[in-house]
Amino acid sequence: VQLQASGGGLVQTGGSLRLSCAGSGRTFRNYVMAWFRQAPGKEREFVAAITDSGVTTDYANSVKGRFTVSRDNAKSTMYLQMDSLKPEDTAVYCCAATTYTFAYSPMSYQYWGQGTQVTVSS
Repeated sequence: VQLQASGGGLVQTGGSLRLSCAGSGRTFRNYVMAWFRQAPGKEREFVAAITDSGVTTDYANSVKGRFTVSRDNAKSTMYLQMDSLKPEDTAVYCCAATTYTFAYSPMSYQYWGQGTQVTVSS
């Protein structure tokens, strides 16, 4: 599957953004999907994940209650609604897919989209 992330931008503290991750092919519905982010000088970190059916989701503690991951398999697209953004959310956000089970490590994901920059100003 090929993935393409979009929707990043510059927003003030407390603002919102919605990221999208568009997948190619009819097999999108078979993949567990996730969002990761990487800030300058830091390691890539897990943000959120969603099962192939969309029934189960999970979040990093740092974004729980502020971010919501969802997917529309009919449109082969995953979303990340980000509310109450903070300067520490500034990073390049990437989407990823795996045929394995629900996972939190980037090493478990086989397919990656290019990143989209999110910058939160204070």
